[in-house]
Amino acid sequence: MKELALNVLDLAQNSIAAGARRIEIDVAESEAENTLEIAVSDDGAGMEPEQAALAADPFFTTRKTRRVGLGLALFKQEAEQSGGFFRLESEKGRGTRVWATFRLDSIDRPPLGDMAATLAALVQGAPDADITYRRKSGGGSFELSTAELRRELGGVPLAEPEVLRWISRYVAENEARLSRGRGPGES
Repeated sequence: MKELALNVLDLAQNSIAAGARRIEIDVAESEAENTLEIAVSDDGAGMEPEQAALAADPFFTTRKTRRVGLGLALFKQEAEQSGGFFRLESEKGRGTRVWATFRLDSIDRPPLGDMAATLAALVQGAPDADITYRRKSGGGSFELSTAELRRELGGVPLAEPEVLRWISRYVAENEARLSRGRGPGES
């Protein structure tokens, strides 16, 4: 994929398809450790150990609509090509956690990409899911929680265009702040 945000979108859509009500997305960047770590966890259906062992194989899929499943395979390949690693843990009935570590300085590491658009698309597609996005870097951190947004907004649906624009703007502004190396509350 051209950017890692698209991998995150694919992983989270897999979570939704597996019946997840809670999805956690963590992105942590450490220049000191030369790593970018991405983790997507859910409380969906989970997988049997045999399925989990094959999940990153491009010729294995549980879908009936096509015979290959490239999302996890590409994510794993991108991590390993950048000198990082890929892990998947899953338990039937309890959920799945997928994470990968990428070397920041690797020429083979795709850029993180547009996480603001990814999160807005996820919320629009699954407005009732509790999605938490946590982002950390040397410049600070921030969090977006749709459960918290729902409480703050009362009965306003998260899929409302104005709310989606706010989510996108909030994530984009905070991503830009982190990339400039400013801590929380600094302008």
